[in-house]
Amino acid sequence: KKTIYRSVCLALVLLVAVTVFQRSLTPSPFLQEHTLPTLGLEKDSGQLVNSNNFWKNKKDVDTPTPTASLGPQAWDVTTTNCSANINVTHQPWFQGLEPQFRQFLLYRHCRYFPMLLNHPEKCRDDVYLLVVIKSVITQHDRREAIRQTWGREQESAGKGHGAVRTLFLLGTASKQEERTHYQQLLAYEDRLYSDILQWDFLDTFFNLTLKEIHFLKWLDIYCPNVPFVFKGDDDVFVNPTNLLEFLADRRPQEDLFVGDVLQHARPIRRKDNKYYIPTALYSKASYPPYAGGGGFLMAGGLARRLHHACDTVELYPIDDVFLGMCLEVLGVRPTAHEGFKTFGISRNRNSRMNKEPCFYRSMLVVHKLMPPELLAMWGLVHGNLTCSRKLQVL
Repeated sequence: KKTIYRSVCLALVLLVAVTVFQRSLTPSPFLQEHTLPTLGLEKDSGQLVNSNNFWKNKKDVDTPTPTASLGPQAWDVTTTNCSANINVTHQPWFQGLEPQFRQFLLYRHCRYFPMLLNHPEKCRDDVYLLVVIKSVITQHDRREAIRQTWGREQESAGKGHGAVRTLFLLGTASKQEERTHYQQLLAYEDRLYSDILQWDFLDTFFNLTLKEIHFLKWLDIYCPNVPFVFKGDDDVFVNPTNLLEFLADRRPQEDLFVGDVLQHARPIRRKDNKYYIPTALYSKASYPPYAGGGGFLMAGGLARRLHHACDTVELYPIDDVFLGMCLEVLGVRPTAHEGFKTFGISRNRNSRMNKEPCFYRSMLVVHKLMPPELLAMWGLVHGNLTCSRKLQVL
């Protein structure tokens, strides 16, 4: 009995010893808790990897699908909290500026504002071309003319491509007496058409640059996979057929930014000019190359990169020049195309060429037409029009 008892005791001792030894080779519950983020929830490009994959061979692990965007998944600016930058007022050159430039510099650091109207559903389906148009709250007639003509949406861009979708970009009424009345009308207009993006900043000339950066951020959040974007003013004539024909040979991956490009343009120093810029605001002799803001085409991938580049550039009062500065940061030069006429077919406003529908049929973008002119020209171009010769601009 003593021998059996000793054997049992020895076996129990050995069992306890083996158990303690094995436990010394595995982490304690406290250590597991600390090592879990490394083993079970390994970070990969901002996403959490399934813990089961950690124990698989590399050959067995599925390649993670890259996400469309690592930024915010919704518009993340909800309050307007912007105070004047009084530090700039102490600069000796500041008091010599005109009032509108002093106002601009005081609030130039205020970059993003809350959204009042949003339509994230615009890009939930397969969209091939997104058409975005800068407008102001009082110009309902221009938006209506565009919806009836070149801004009409299409379910297919042809050749197996996705849809063509249209959006208008707006701020709020710049005059206090217009604000409440026109905002109610705009809300009704948006209920009818669901095509307005609006932000809570005043719609002024200097704030056109805000429309650029707000749209680029919106695109990065809600429409990251769209192949191509057309952006233009609400007083231009656009030929969608020619736009789509031009894009047929283009790839979304290329650095496409095409329009009516200005090379070596000089800042205007005459104070009576709309585009006057004081030397204190821009001292260089010329601007980087930029496309006229009346209308241009860009690849969606470049637009997303442009959003991040623009965040590194101080806001500038002239929106198309500002985009040229952002393109310069990326090392991308805009491409000039004869089909974009953002100063009219002829710069001589009295020229008969500016009223000739055969020219419009061959162009991609022509500036500038008011709603009655746009509707009339659209009817002529898409009617029984006979031209003596066909221009080849594509």
